[in-house]
Amino acid sequence: MAKKPENSGKEWTPEQVKQLKELAKGNTPTRVIALKLERTPGAVQSKASTEKISLKPVNQKPYNRKPKP
Repeated sequence: MAKKPENSGKEWTPEQVKQLKELAKGNTPTRVIALKLERTPGAVQSKASTEKISLKPVNQKPYNRKPKP
């Protein structure tokens, strides 16, 4: 059975929310954010949603796009 992260089930501190915003702004993957904040990826996604923080990478090209000749 998987080990629960340290902060599992605990309230988010203002410092953690600030760190979440900074990591999301830097296009950090959700799983990496979860490891750094000691939360589950689902908890990170949920908190980002409630805080209106986009976890969508902004510096990647869309998939299935071929360059025009």
